[in-house]
Amino acid sequence: MEKEARIEAAHAAAVAAGQAGYLDPDTGLFVLTAAFLAKRGTCCTRGCRHCPYTDGV
Repeated sequence: MEKEARIEAAHAAAVAAGQAGYLDPDTGLFVLTAAFLAKRGTCCTRGCRHCPYTDGV
């Protein structure tokens, strides 16, 4: 549960700051925010963590 809380906090901070994404607190990989992905207009079908068009599949 701790991992999910860190991810959600990083995501919320990036969205609040208007950033396209954030560094995953565990892996250091760059993750796009739901807000950024929504601006794209469609799902890219790559299984983005915060995809607003699917359940993250």
